[in-house]
Amino acid sequence: MGLSLALFAVPTFAQDDPTTAVNDSADSVETITVSASALKVATPLAQTPRSVSVINQDQLSIQQPTKLDEALRYQPGVMTQPYGSDNNTDWFKIRGFDAATYLDGNRLFNTGYYGWNLEPFGLEQIEVLKGPASLLYGEAPPGGVVNAVSKRPGYVEGGEFEVKGGSRNLQQIGIDTTSFVDDDGDVRFRLVAMMSSQDGVLDGTYNDRTYIAPSLAIDISPDTSLTFLASWQQDDGVPTSGFLPAYGTLFDTPQGKIDPSTNLGEPDYDKNKSNQYSIGYEFEHHFNDTWQFKQNTRYAYTDLLLRSTYAFGSETSADLNRGIVYRDGSTQMLSMDNQFIANWDMGNTANTSLLGVDVQQFKNDSMQADDWGNANGGTTSGINAFNPVHGNIIAIDDRATPVNIKKEQMGIYAQQQVTFNDKFIAKFGGRYDIVRLQNDTAATSTHEDIHNDNLSLSGGLMYLSDIGLSPYVSYSESFEVIASLDASTGKAYKPLEGQQTEAGFKYQPDFINGYVNVAWFNVNQKNGLVYDPTTAQQTQTQELTSQGIEIETVAQVTQALLARANYTYTDAQSDDGLGNKQRTALIPQNMASAWLEYDFSHLGFDSLNGLVLGAGSRYMGSSVGHTSDGAGILHVPSVTLFDAMARYDITKKWRAQINVNNLTNKEYVSSCDYYCYYGEEMSATATLNYRW
Repeated sequence: MGLSLALFAVPTFAQDDPTTAVNDSADSVETITVSASALKVATPLAQTPRSVSVINQDQLSIQQPTKLDEALRYQPGVMTQPYGSDNNTDWFKIRGFDAATYLDGNRLFNTGYYGWNLEPFGLEQIEVLKGPASLLYGEAPPGGVVNAVSKRPGYVEGGEFEVKGGSRNLQQIGIDTTSFVDDDGDVRFRLVAMMSSQDGVLDGTYNDRTYIAPSLAIDISPDTSLTFLASWQQDDGVPTSGFLPAYGTLFDTPQGKIDPSTNLGEPDYDKNKSNQYSIGYEFEHHFNDTWQFKQNTRYAYTDLLLRSTYAFGSETSADLNRGIVYRDGSTQMLSMDNQFIANWDMGNTANTSLLGVDVQQFKNDSMQADDWGNANGGTTSGINAFNPVHGNIIAIDDRATPVNIKKEQMGIYAQQQVTFNDKFIAKFGGRYDIVRLQNDTAATSTHEDIHNDNLSLSGGLMYLSDIGLSPYVSYSESFEVIASLDASTGKAYKPLEGQQTEAGFKYQPDFINGYVNVAWFNVNQKNGLVYDPTTAQQTQTQELTSQGIEIETVAQVTQALLARANYTYTDAQSDDGLGNKQRTALIPQNMASAWLEYDFSHLGFDSLNGLVLGAGSRYMGSSVGHTSDGAGILHVPSVTLFDAMARYDITKKWRAQINVNNLTNKEYVSSCDYYCYYGEEMSATATLNYRW
């Protein structure tokens, strides 16, 4: 840490893809585009009539996130880590709702405790498409799409070796290298590999990770390319279970406050071990100047063993009931997306047509058990939050019963974009999906075999003015078929249906290198899910709504100074259908962030070449939660956090960097629902890179 403070850190070296890199050129910020894996048709963000944000490789390198949700901290409309720092799951909400996660345009399904963990070291870009997106992706939650783009071979040979250390005994080494298989670079290979180990925020928790991702790109001809992508990741550790009572976190007590590192689980029994494998390819062929074909296919497999002990909430006592979750099983995901894209002109219009057919299959075979503690007929012992005594529990592994889930989807979609006289952009389309869900749960002798079909519509209109101001309006829909069962009814959930109306403008003035985006949104979801305190599971309500405003600005103020700022207002509510409305738990009404980054290389002093300093601030407004019995309201105060970074070029090949999050080590409650969760304490990382 001391060495990194002395050396600071080096700037990230330029990326091969000019559409995703931010550099010092006069038009660099304005020319950022989203890759086809996010909107499926490469479109400049300034000409897209809905909100899309991009976190490119330069921003990832500056922030040095260790988890996907950490990378989203400075994005408008996105609330990250509402449940604190979890070492085995990424948590984020977009516009008050859950969002689907994709890897290279392929859905990473999550059901129950089975989820896919993405490694940021293996990513070159993250794209956030906000609001319902079933037109392009089929069934998914209304929050939107977070699409992670894997590193793949570029057209420059070279690489880097990285060593990282930091808070909570973080130790990490990684390598990222690209080489040509043939002399002219038509066949290229890339290997990304990483090993890390870090303690969790709770006593006795940790996670060890190994990650390997080889890829091979082949330019078969000037019109045809094929890229193979594979990865393997293993996580092994003790999971954090940050469920804490309001008593001692949100509320003062005679005993004081609960220490944020207190583990109310069972570190000698709890276990999280997962293996993730994936293999896929991306094929692209241009038939002529008009038509092209793309096929994106991936198979992914996960194997999970999870034992997690957690405490129930309380507002009046430090003596807490506890429960245990046990899962031992696997998931398989297979997806294939076929796209025909045509770019053609007719009269005074420029047209882009997208026609697609995709299929998805998800299987989950699990042995699972749940024990809700002595107070609810179980055997798991309680614990005192101020004097936790571990080891007095009865394992539930031998009580597990099988659950088998299978979900299949086929979708046909079409989208048309028309530009009139280079001034008006109209985008509209529709999609028809057929979904089949099978759920066999032995514990409740339940067999569900459900067929759903759904028509999703989307449309938008934008005007491109001569002064760089582009107002727009759009409408989009979503639907989602939940694979698990409603514990309150023992039956399958009804499909969730979402609609969004969005209006705003995107402004790119000619007097500054940057942009300002303003969006008003209104999202509603029928049959939305809410937490049921009697079952500790999710159940369905009548309707969830969320409306608000997002403001995002990025500006290269001078050649040396880059500024980012955003503000979000979100009014999220739930309606039980009986006239009872209340604010949605976890979601703050106001969020804001700002980031300044200064490159001293432009001052003309040789000693300062390669020195970059950055500082940021994140504000999360007050939010609400519910008491443990569901009858009362908890009020969570606002918090402001500060982050900082420094990096320095030691030589052309060596660089060093330090990042500090929550610079003042603020102790705070990040949110409450029927539990309360501490936010992450101060964390610091020091990174040393050698590149060639």
